[in-house]
Amino acid sequence: MKKNLLSILFVIAGALGAFGQVITTSTPEAAGFSSESLKRIDVAMNDWVSKGYLNGASALIIRDGKVAYYKAAGFDDLDTKTPLPKDGIFRIASQTKAITSVAIMMLFEEGKLLLSDPVSQYIPSFKGQAVLAKFNPGDTTYTTEPAKREVTIKDLLTHTSGIGYAQIGSKEANAIYAKNNLSTGIGMKDASLKDAMSTLGKLPLMHQPGERFTYGLNTDLLGALVEIISGVSLDEFFRARIFEPLGMKDTYFTVPQAKARRLVNLYTEKEGGVLAKATVQMLNGPVTPNYPLEKTSYYSGGAGLSSTIFDYAIFLQMLLNDGVYNGKRILGRNTVRMMTVNQVGDVNIGNGDKFGLGFQIVTDKSSGRTPAQEGTFGWGGAFGTSYWVDPKERLVLLIYRQMQARSHNEVIEKFRAMAYGAME
Repeated sequence: MKKNLLSILFVIAGALGAFGQVITTSTPEAAGFSSESLKRIDVAMNDWVSKGYLNGASALIIRDGKVAYYKAAGFDDLDTKTPLPKDGIFRIASQTKAITSVAIMMLFEEGKLLLSDPVSQYIPSFKGQAVLAKFNPGDTTYTTEPAKREVTIKDLLTHTSGIGYAQIGSKEANAIYAKNNLSTGIGMKDASLKDAMSTLGKLPLMHQPGERFTYGLNTDLLGALVEIISGVSLDEFFRARIFEPLGMKDTYFTVPQAKARRLVNLYTEKEGGVLAKATVQMLNGPVTPNYPLEKTSYYSGGAGLSSTIFDYAIFLQMLLNDGVYNGKRILGRNTVRMMTVNQVGDVNIGNGDKFGLGFQIVTDKSSGRTPAQEGTFGWGGAFGTSYWVDPKERLVLLIYRQMQARSHNEVIEKFRAMAYGAME
């Protein structure tokens, strides 16, 4: 009898693992949280709004697939006092990177690429690259030296390629990329992603491949590789292979007009800390905060998406489930493991954390800095969105603001401390 019962339990456990834990509404207590302690987050977010630290924020806490906290505070429009909707569509900027990284790893699982493949195998301009040696800021001229080896796909996933960022990178990268009309990818319309990345291949690396961590246009380049290898646009690949299977119904490169009213306002801090609606200025001319509503064919794998906090939580829950959600497998469990372990060795990325294949990773050395357990992975976006996944606690945390320039980023760590502190 006991043997039969054990067999049944193993079958049930296997079926649940294959199905993947689905996010469900719940009570805080059922998710392992204290309702009373979670009220601290309500008080804090409203306090941050009243002090003018932010116009509003949305937060979501999920444990074991159960929603413990899902609320928004503050205003989408400070002038009209329109409340910020918790299902608002946010510009998630660099949170796009994780989705692009997953797309690359899907192609890896299909045998269509290896992480050790040189980028030049797919984009010839990356053959025989040079590395920046000396830079003259007066006239932006420079000298180079040969790269010791070619840039690989793994270098791109770990941001160790030596490719910098346009506009928000080092002064050298900003100047060199500006002369060649490269941008962060946000708000680009009629340009070609493949052409832009081909231009990038002709420009010097900021350092030798694999030797340092430099946050840059690596994931835009990965997006171009997805298009080249799969034969479809990044927009189509995301929609057909990730968003539709997972049920992510509110994630887009171009937000459809039927949902335009749900795109939340973008704020910034003016002189003296006064909050005002933002006007984004980009290299290729003025780009308005309404860029997610404007049709584009330049699908920036590093920064182009807009999404809701709940949609992105589904994506993160899939990763926490070892690659499966609601019966749809996106990645194999060992591929997720590869993505969420240290892939940069002794390379320093700051704070004692390490980097996997698309994610920042909390290590045994850095886990004392925050309540997050070793193995927690996460990242964020330039407009104030942040997320973490803690596999040991079976926890997904997200907090979304929508602010371009801001001085009170401490609210992010305060939110995380309160979330962990509310766990029973």
